[in-house]
Parts: sequence; structure tokens; C-alpha cells
Amino acid sequence: MFNPIDYILNTTGLARTKKVLQVNPTAPPCREEPAKSLITVFEYNAEKAECKKLETVEETFPFLNSPSFTWINIDGLRKDDVDTVCNHFGIHSLIAEDILSIGQRPKMDEINGIVFCLLYMLSFNEKEACVETEQISIILGKNFVISFQEEAAKDPFNPVRDKMKVAGSKVRLNDADFLFYSLLDYIVDHYFIVMEKMGDKIELLEEEIIKNSGNRSLVKLNIIRKEMIVLKRSIAPVRELIGGIMRSESELIEERTQKYFKDVYDHIIQASDLSENYRDMMMNLQDLYLSNVNLRMNEVMKVMAVVTCLLAPATVIGGIFGMNFENIKWLHQNSTFIVAAASMVGIPLLMIRVFRKKGWF
Repeated sequence: MFNPIDYILNTTGLARTKKVLQVNPTAPPCREEPAKSLITVFEYNAEKAECKKLETVEETFPFLNSPSFTWINIDGLRKDDVDTVCNHFGIHSLIAEDILSIGQRPKMDEINGIVFCLLYMLSFNEKEACVETEQISIILGKNFVISFQEEAAKDPFNPVRDKMKVAGSKVRLNDADFLFYSLLDYIVDHYFIVMEKMGDKIELLEEEIIKNSGNRSLVKLNIIRKEMIVLKRSIAPVRELIGGIMRSESELIEERTQKYFKDVYDHIIQASDLSENYRDMMMNLQDLYLSNVNLRMNEVMKVMAVVTCLLAPATVIGGIFGMNFENIKWLHQNSTFIVAAASMVGIPLLMIRVFRKKGWF
């Protein structure tokens, strides 16, 4: 059934505004759970790398004491599965709550010898022209890494898996903390791809505003501003997250891996600065749009003022000779009409010459 309210919200972008701004991490999660979680286990060391797909989370239990390093990835958040895995691997209940939360700010925690990170993978939806976010939780333990992904249908970490399949790769030659770094590094590097898409949209909008700004340009301007809010809210806290890892004294993060986190920190600073630059550009585009609107209005007012001035002599002359008096000098002479008509035409022509000489139009 057609709902005019929904139509107005979707048309004007108010529905997107509500989704972007109304975020309450303390509210009970109302996420629709998938029918089944997709569980992938990567067991690896310098000599071998083996990938397995499991049916239930209970099958991950033996990997807790595996002699090799293990990466357990769970696509799709189901409360029972998350609680089961956290209980078995000694992960605190507060971390389990953060994994299941919605709208949580990117953060880093270190509880009971476990390093936990929560942040967002960003992607750009070309069809809807919006930035999509997926909450990702990554846990570093002794000889294992566990990652929880919100979407069961999407898995952004395939490039990391491809590196792990290559013998002699750095992921295979290092401990679990290097895999932990690799996942964070891939998420941060993907921010630049999304921002590049947003940069293209901003450039097109700038060109449109300069050439022909109108109501459509204003709508696009507001839409992109909302997406910049999503970018800023997702990227800015990651700087603090990476900084917390660098300051951590956890035994799980070796000293030789610290320099790699420094590289991620440099990237996230650059991404954060770029998002600020985009925000400034949007403010400048808004000022440019308002300037163009005011300039167009001034041009219209200028034309109307010129037309009014040109019609003023005819109005005055017609008003004088149209007054209801009988004793008006020259009123009944034959040449009066010719002189009046000539004046009505000649004076505006003279005014046009004067206006052009002064450069008023």
C-alpha cells in the first residue's frame, strides 16, 4: 500500500538523516539474526596454511590449544554463537556485549589478557550513492585471532586470505599479532577507496554548482553532507583505537610488530585529515551555492530595476496628461500627442545610453 509519509521521507532524504543521526549504543540490540553463521577457520604456520569451513561454533573449540596459529572468522552475528565462543575462549562478557551492540563507537579494550577492537568496514553503494558500514569485531588471544562480521553475505577479508595462502608471506612467518595488524590495516586502507568515491561525487557537485546551481544541487549537497557525517564518525575514533594498541603493554603484541601499527596509525591520521578536508569542501560548496543564488537574484533584481526605470518617463508623462483637469496647457493642441509619444520613447533610449556608458548592464 502506498504510504505518502514514507514517500516523502525517502524522497527528501529524511529517512537517511534519521538513520545517520539517531544512534544509541545503550539501546537493546534489535539486529535481525541470520538463519546460520558462516564459520571459517584458517590454521597456519610457516610451513602450511589450511582453510576449513565449519558447521557449528562448537567445532572451533579444539583450536584453542592448537600448536599452530588460528584465525576464526564468523560471518553473521547470532547471540548464542557469540556467547558460546566467548565463554570457551575466555573472552569477557563485556566484550561479548560490545560485539552484539549496534551503533557502538570504534574502540579498543584489553581485558583478561585479550585485546579487543571494534571498528567499521566502509563501502560505497553506487546505486544508492551512500556510504555503507559493517561493524567488525577483532579479538587477539594467545596464538589465535577471532573476527566477528555483522553481515553474513559479505566478507571483505578475502585479500588477506590470499596472502596467507602464499608460502613465505609475512603473515605466515609471524605470530598471531601480525594477522591482527593485517586485518586492521586492510580495513583502514579500504577507507581511502570509499573516500576516493566521495571525492569524485564532490568534484561533480562542484562543477554542477558552478555551471547551473539549482534545487537539485542543494539536495545533492545535503545528501553528501550526511554521508560525510558517516565517514567522520567511522574514521575519527580509529585513530584513538590504533593509538591505544601502540601504547598497550600486552604480551600478545610483540615489539617487532609495533612498527607495523605505527604505519597503520600514519594511514588513519591521513584518512582523518582527508575527511576533514572533504568536510571543509562541503562547507565551501554550500557558500558557493548561496553566492550563486544571491548573484542570480541580484541579476533578476537588476533587470527589473532597469525595466522599471525605463518605464518611469512614460508613466509620468501619461499620468500628467491623463489627469482630470480641463485647463492643462497644450492638452488640446495637435502636436502634443506627438511630443508626448516621442518623449516616452526618446527619454528611455537616452537612459539606456547613459546606463551603458556607466557600465550598469
